[in-house]
Amino acid sequence: MEKLKKILPPLAVLAALIALWWVVVVQTESVIFPTPLQVVTGTLELAEDGTLWEHIGASLFRVGTGFGLAALVAIPLGLWMGRVDGAYITLNPIFQILRPISPIAWIPLAILWFGVGNVSPIFLIFIAAVFPMIVQTASGVHTIERRYLRAAENFGVSKATLFRQVIIPAVLPEIIIGMRIALGVAWLVVVAAEMIALRSGLGYLIMDSRNAGNRYDLVIAGMIIIGVIGLILDAVMRKLEGLKSVRWRYGR
Repeated sequence: MEKLKKILPPLAVLAALIALWWVVVVQTESVIFPTPLQVVTGTLELAEDGTLWEHIGASLFRVGTGFGLAALVAIPLGLWMGRVDGAYITLNPIFQILRPISPIAWIPLAILWFGVGNVSPIFLIFIAAVFPMIVQTASGVHTIERRYLRAAENFGVSKATLFRQVIIPAVLPEIIIGMRIALGVAWLVVVAAEMIALRSGLGYLIMDSRNAGNRYDLVIAGMIIIGVIGLILDAVMRKLEGLKSVRWRYGR
């Protein structure tokens, strides 16, 4: 019953929006803008010939690779910056300068350095994801209550054990938050990158559909698929927040 109460309101709003979309297109007698049925038909067309799954797989591969590399760099670096004042004082201003720069602004440099293959969007995703995770991880270390660290040090705990059993469990909720934010930004960036330089992926699907005969049914289909996958990725990250080792930090 509780689940129905959570699911029904957004479903009702979604149904109302689809109905409004359909009515507006029919009433305006639009020749170009598609109805919901035309979008569904176009999506099924792509799914049947396998094109849709190729584009989705290409985008997910780029996001997974870039995001994974960013996590491998950002989490250890953020932990180090959080624990070592000299590292934080030295590196934090640099990251704070780079962080506000839109990943889209890096596209010309990415193409210049890496060409128009998979490396360019992976680099852009790395740039988009690495800074939020670094900042959030370092911030999480700084929020650890000092009495816990002092207590561990008084018992003669080694630095390795201190990191493994005190610091990492304490900062894990902040790491998950940083990863969730970074993944959302990364998903936005890969679509923009694919629109410009590649011949696969959901971003390319949208641009190619627009240029190849004004297939706006496929344009809208690509946009909806991007949104749905983004929702699924966010739901996965929220599941991580529900783990026992993470949940203690949240009020809900």
